Amino acid sequence: MIMFLYSLDNKRYHTLNYYYKKKFGMKVVKISLNGGFTCPNIDGTKGLGGCIYCSKTGSGEFGGDIHDDLVTQFNKIKKVMDHKWPNSKYIAYFQARTNTYAPVEVLREKYEKVLKLPNVIGLTIATRCDAISEEVLDYLDELNKRTNLIIELGLQTIHEKTAKIINRCHTLEEFDEMVNKLRERKIEVVVHIINGLPYETEKMMLDTVRHVNKLDIQGIKIHMLNIVKDTKLHELYMNKPFDMLKRDEYIDIVIKQLELLRKEIVIHRITADPDPDNLVEPKWLLAKRTLINDIDKEMVKRNTYQGIKA
Repeated sequence: MIMFLYSLDNKRYHTLNYYYKKKFGMKVVKISLNGGFTCPNIDGTKGLGGCIYCSKTGSGEFGGDIHDDLVTQFNKIKKVMDHKWPNSKYIAYFQARTNTYAPVEVLREKYEKVLKLPNVIGLTIATRCDAISEEVLDYLDELNKRTNLIIELGLQTIHEKTAKIINRCHTLEEFDEMVNKLRERKIEVVVHIINGLPYETEKMMLDTVRHVNKLDIQGIKIHMLNIVKDTKLHELYMNKPFDMLKRDEYIDIVIKQLELLRKEIVIHRITADPDPDNLVEPKWLLAKRTLINDIDKEMVKRNTYQGIKA
């Protein structure tokens, strides 16, 4: 059997492990940090309450403790990671909420602090398309010239009706424009999408990937919607239940999405990683390793690859 070009472990999609090994020649570990940011759809600038699926930590469940300073957060998580992957290099990952949503001087103070730490070789910054000012773009441009920078942009869906339900509070046009602005500066872009959003069909989910595939992006994170306790989504689900994707449906849709994505696009994530203590549905997400293995097995069974229909 011929190995997929962008994999070191016989997977049939472009793995993050391959990307890191080819780029840096060694194991690279991401250290998830909580910079204490908010979001424009939380503080009233664009909306209130945030995205309806977002947990109290702002999707930073496995990141650092917000009560610790960034260096302490980094060192605590690094200590745990070093037991599994000693002698690694590190990417500082600003994960929780919108990590460019602040004046440049605030961002500079936070980013530069962790970039000075030993063996930190880059930054990954999760944010929104409507939270990067021109001044911030200029600073990101500067950063990109002296470190390995990736900007993760949340999109979730291209469908306006769904975007309103989940309270995204930005347009598809704003998203596309920001991708273009980042790429004009040669900054790598990773896009987040979510499968199983309320009332979306398989076609809608595939159409989101078809759109993203036309953009100049370098990576994608594919998530399954997970309902977390004490969120607006939890409230919606309890009051007006909607169909959740079954496990086999999710596997089928992910494979079809991978087939539509250019083979050069790095797959940074292929499922969600929920907090088991707060997960309401779907419970099958908790068996993450088995789910990933079953995606791999089904791709072999179908004899298919990322990009085969791109």
